[in-house]
Amino acid sequence: MVLLVFVAFIVWNGGIVLGAKEAHVVSPHFAQFLYFGLVSAAALLPWHFTPSRVSDLFHWCRKNKTYSSFAILVALGLSLIAVHFFSIAHPYLLADNRHYTFYIWRKVIQVHWMMKYVLTPVYVYSWFSIVNILGKSQARVWVLSFVLSVALVLIPAPLVEFRYYTIPLVILILHSPVISNGKLLALGFLYAAVDLFTLAMFLFRPFQWQHEPGTQRFIW
Repeated sequence: MVLLVFVAFIVWNGGIVLGAKEAHVVSPHFAQFLYFGLVSAAALLPWHFTPSRVSDLFHWCRKNKTYSSFAILVALGLSLIAVHFFSIAHPYLLADNRHYTFYIWRKVIQVHWMMKYVLTPVYVYSWFSIVNILGKSQARVWVLSFVLSVALVLIPAPLVEFRYYTIPLVILILHSPVISNGKLLALGFLYAAVDLFTLAMFLFRPFQWQHEPGTQRFIW
């Protein structure tokens, strides 16, 4: 029933987008899927980017050498194709310097023409780590459904926006096993630091646009 209502809405609305439809045309933005993997792994930093975690994943790959080698090569190949052919620079991303994605795109991903390729191993590591950790507490069909759902939701979106990641990220956090109370506490401190930084930038670093009156502020 929900699916039928959704289809009826798309037909009635002339698309899935509310508002500026011409600015949010469905696009094959496969790189968006990779960005979500890195952002999510970073959002669960104590889970994915520690020496012990890297070591655990390395040992898992050695234990499943044939499968993991094939999977890594395929993932790297597909990731390189994604960032080369399906990495979209939306006009909003390039024009709106109030959002942090504007600076991440300019100062990280586009700082050098090779950077988007250099980052592919990090994307692959992030997704492998996510799938591996989810597999410890969830059924394989659940993990596969999650990955496919993330792909279906994010790949058609041409604009890189962290708010698009919110729901899948919350689902990921809720279904990731609690490794230790210490890591959970570290994650709390990390989120508090990010919140304080965000509030400080918003409140104390206003700026002006030359082409438009009014105070502008930084926000995610």
